[in-house]
Amino acid sequence: MRSSAANAELALLLEVAGTPKPGNVDRQRDLAELRFEHFLAGAVGAREGLELAADGAAVGPAFERAVAGMATQEGDNTQFGALLLLVPLVRAAREDLSQPVAEAVVRETTVGDAAAFYRAFDHVDVGVADPPADMDDLDVRRGSDAVSAIEERGLTLYEIMERSVPGDDVAREWVQGFDRTFGAARRLADADGPVTDRTATVFLSLLAERPDTLVATRHDETTAREVTDRAGELVAGDALETEPAAVEAFADELVERGVNPGTTADITAAGLFIALEHEAITV
Repeated sequence: MRSSAANAELALLLEVAGTPKPGNVDRQRDLAELRFEHFLAGAVGAREGLELAADGAAVGPAFERAVAGMATQEGDNTQFGALLLLVPLVRAAREDLSQPVAEAVVRETTVGDAAAFYRAFDHVDVGVADPPADMDDLDVRRGSDAVSAIEERGLTLYEIMERSVPGDDVAREWVQGFDRTFGAARRLADADGPVTDRTATVFLSLLAERPDTLVATRHDETTAREVTDRAGELVAGDALETEPAAVEAFADELVERGVNPGTTADITAAGLFIALEHEAITV
């Protein structure tokens, strides 16, 4: 039986192996400076931080260690958002991998966890939106330089996530009980075929439901909505089964345009972890 840390690493590997996932790196597509192999190396590099979480370490330090290990590959940021979901879920799995326990884990985070979260930004370049005017001193792009402001305000990591909604759907998962993540796990369990095919199916269904916040940050809300609407049309027509070439073409187009629904991929990876832990899917 695999450990929770091993299942989390496997979830990262399965996520990037699923294809087609429009706009994202997969086993058939690379981005200009971010390749499939970088994601494989990032997943392996994150293992030590995931093991810390599995052993009961605080969420913040475990997350920082996972990100530092992930960043040892040459592609820079591969799975930052996915790790921000996975680390508390791995921590919750020590007791019970359920929504109430996962929610308790994140609500119990501390100022120290918030400081470690900010230090994680020293290791990678993460695409984030500009902060509200009253949070300039808390801009995550400042990394460890913002820790003193965090400590002065006494903000926990959960409170930082609250302030990041609605612009960041990974943060939204933290404050809404990982609702979409657990939903993704149920969809993975109910889908048919190899796990990598299920991954592509669930990714597309998630993308069809809600505009990706990374796309909105890097492009604009209109682009994010356009991508979701097109994904919805493909899902409604069951295109992965009836017209797979249309999904492949959509995937290629988004890569060419540099439109990367990375937040949807993060939620998919975390859903894979839950499904693996619950033995709802097997590999």
